[in-house]
Amino acid sequence: MDSECSLMVRTYECDSYGHVNNANYLNYLEYARYEYLRSIGFDYPEFIRAGYGVYVARVEIDYKKPAVADDVLTIYSRPLKKGAVSGVIAQEIRRGDDVIVEAKVTWASVDSKGMPVKLPPNWDLPGLRP
Repeated sequence: MDSECSLMVRTYECDSYGHVNNANYLNYLEYARYEYLRSIGFDYPEFIRAGYGVYVARVEIDYKKPAVADDVLTIYSRPLKKGAVSGVIAQEIRRGDDVIVEAKVTWASVDSKGMPVKLPPNWDLPGLRP
């Protein structure tokens, strides 16, 4: 995997069973994708200022095991597929050797009106490709 980052599960992210609520995994994955973009030199705030955006078009998540408060989770991200306008990032959340979540996130580049647009050449970085 090309990028990794870690976080600790906070108590307020857990449900009445003491497990991380499934919706919070979307936040973890988003955090890791931002860190992934940063690691490949993609300046997302500058991309927004230039009049573009990256929308999430689809998220596939397989929940494997529960995580609980104070678990340290490591999120791995790598490009799986890249086209002119969109791509897929594979992500995995682990607690040590245990796989907690496997996900595939499909993204698309958009213009200032939210319409799909080819990624400008200066933003089409090698790190976006598998």
